[in-house]
Amino acid sequence: MLELILAAYGIGIVGSFHCVGMCGPLALSLPLNNQNTNAKIWGALLYNIGRVVTYSFFGFIFGLIGKTFSFFGFQQWLSISLGTAIIIYMLFGKRMRNYISYPTQVTKFFSHLRSALAKLYKNQNLSSLFAIGLLNGLLPCGLVYIAAAGAVSTGNVMHSIIFMSAFGMGTLPAMWSIAFFGNYIARRGRKLRQRIKNVYPYIMVCMAGLLIIRGLGFGIPYLSPKVNSQTNTIEQCHDKGEDIYCKGK
Repeated sequence: MLELILAAYGIGIVGSFHCVGMCGPLALSLPLNNQNTNAKIWGALLYNIGRVVTYSFFGFIFGLIGKTFSFFGFQQWLSISLGTAIIIYMLFGKRMRNYISYPTQVTKFFSHLRSALAKLYKNQNLSSLFAIGLLNGLLPCGLVYIAAAGAVSTGNVMHSIIFMSAFGMGTLPAMWSIAFFGNYIARRGRKLRQRIKNVYPYIMVCMAGLLIIRGLGFGIPYLSPKVNSQTNTIEQCHDKGEDIYCKGK
């Protein structure tokens, strides 16, 4: 689980520069109290905590989905499929988006979501900032979808929640900075964002490879543990001197 948490945090950190470009306008226009430094600090923090809470809730949902697949013995295949899907998305994502249309219900949902956000932006208080963060976490984002793939693959509700929380925490430093420092970061960070953006595909490949290797069950402790086909449990093996023992998990 540790390797997936580190991967989630890494995706969050690197991907946060992508978030600055996509969600930066929302963060820059937050109704922060610019006259009070402490209020501004806490307001920017509460906004981002709201996003992390939403991501953690997603982790709960994704964990239930992953646990269902695990219960029926499909966890390994799910992990391999998700890793493959990430690679396919990287190669053909732009072309695929031209042929994807959202159902009417989904379009209406996002329309209501944007209306709710617009109302909250009119209120300059901490509760509104937290609520804006909660709702912002619901907006469609390819980066969140990548994190969701990793969360589902854990096959464990608590692990999935921790995974999505780690992802959210990874995005927090950059998103807090853009909210607090505003246009200064937006101007100064353009070249850095572009450099990070160039690295981002490699991070996605690593995540996809990690999921595929994990699903193949090579028996590598923590990285690719074996799955007992009879009991459908992950076997974590540890080396104790000359003895190697495994236990179901």
